[in-house]
Amino acid sequence: MILMGEDGDRRDLAWMTLALDYAARGAVQGEVPVGAVLLDADGRLLAAAHNTPVQSHDPSAHAEMLVLRQAAQSLRNYRLTGATLYVTLEPCIMCVGAMLHARVTRLVYAASDPKTGAVESLYHLLEDDRFNHRIVTKGGVLAASSATLLRDFFRVRRCRKEAGAASVATVEAGVETGQRSGDATLQS
Repeated sequence: MILMGEDGDRRDLAWMTLALDYAARGAVQGEVPVGAVLLDADGRLLAAAHNTPVQSHDPSAHAEMLVLRQAAQSLRNYRLTGATLYVTLEPCIMCVGAMLHARVTRLVYAASDPKTGAVESLYHLLEDDRFNHRIVTKGGVLAASSATLLRDFFRVRRCRKEAGAASVATVEAGVETGQRSGDATLQS
């Protein structure tokens, strides 16, 4: 982990706020709300994105992967030396691997991910001395905001799923008893 001065903390908050905005955009589109922002070594915005695996039918379309791809295409170089990646959820194994290959210098993330986190929660990949590249990490920036966004998204999703299951059960119950909405009319 890295300790930063007040200016660095303010910058981290500002960029994470933008990543959270992208995460919220993803939620509106039915995607798991994870957003990412990538800056170059001078602190200029290279790319910003949110998860799109559902929309793009691509299991690798995590926000981190999308910003790495966008920046590499824009710079015409897969090496993103000096770059800082901000993301609203601790990256998974795939995304950490891509960051290592891209030579990202710094990772700042919001909420930890106990199910698939590959930085500190489930795995500690960036602490493995066998890699020939190191990424400086800082976790917990606006973690509560990110966790709330994720929790609310999944709560709504569960409610919709339960409502849908209840509707199906009601229709199935009607079929089992031979009663359908039009049956009363037919019997008259």
